[in-house]
Amino acid sequence: MTAHGQRDRRRERSPYEIFAAPLAIGLLSVVGLVAALLGDGLWDVVSWLALGVPIVLMAWFAWPAGDAGRGSGSEVS
Repeated sequence: MTAHGQRDRRRERSPYEIFAAPLAIGLLSVVGLVAALLGDGLWDVVSWLALGVPIVLMAWFAWPAGDAGRGSGSEVS
């Protein structure tokens, strides 16, 4: 495949497409921090959930894809 062919497969992405996920994660973090400051009970649950999602996403995308922990079937018995 030529360099021109590879360039055709890539399309320009809008700023919304580029920054939508990071903005959503940032807003979720802000919601979690504000919920932690507002009160107890349900606010604590909202805070833990909102602050836990970015951590889970970080762990998910940082974990090597070919590792046995992702269910790739490479376990040794």
